[in-house]
Amino acid sequence: MSDAFVLSSPDIPAGGSIPQHFEFNSFGCTGNNESPVLRWSGAPEGTQSLALTVYDPDAPSGSGWWHWMVVDIPATTTELSANAGAQGSATLPNGARQIRNDYGVFAWGGVCPPPGDAPHRYVFTVHALSVPRLEIPDDATAALAGFMINANALATASFTATYGRPAAA
Repeated sequence: MSDAFVLSSPDIPAGGSIPQHFEFNSFGCTGNNESPVLRWSGAPEGTQSLALTVYDPDAPSGSGWWHWMVVDIPATTTELSANAGAQGSATLPNGARQIRNDYGVFAWGGVCPPPGDAPHRYVFTVHALSVPRLEIPDDATAALAGFMINANALATASFTATYGRPAAA
């Protein structure tokens, strides 16, 4: 395949550290809780829609932590703008839906690992899907949405970045 499916962000270097302003603004975290710009290219032929997920596999929850899920992104979309993950966002592409994250909101939920933990990994993934719309309710859990994303995935592109907070004094 000549065109690789790739995901990148001008705000967060792949393999690098996530800037503090993308941190959540609660639970002791004091960031701006804004989602980064994300760009992708090379979705495979047959892509009918896209989904975007941001996941922390290191969260001490027993099941990781879903920070952001957007489904039903039109296949022609190649970017989500800065803070597209705001609750009630007007900058998401037409038809795109935010799924409730593990903070319990339909929005981006910024990074917020426990103080003193080793830096957590945050996996940003765009999924090329074989269906134009996921058949899930608007209030679907992240687990159900993740299941349906994976069941309909043609290809994925991802990068990982890290974030840690110093131990409390």
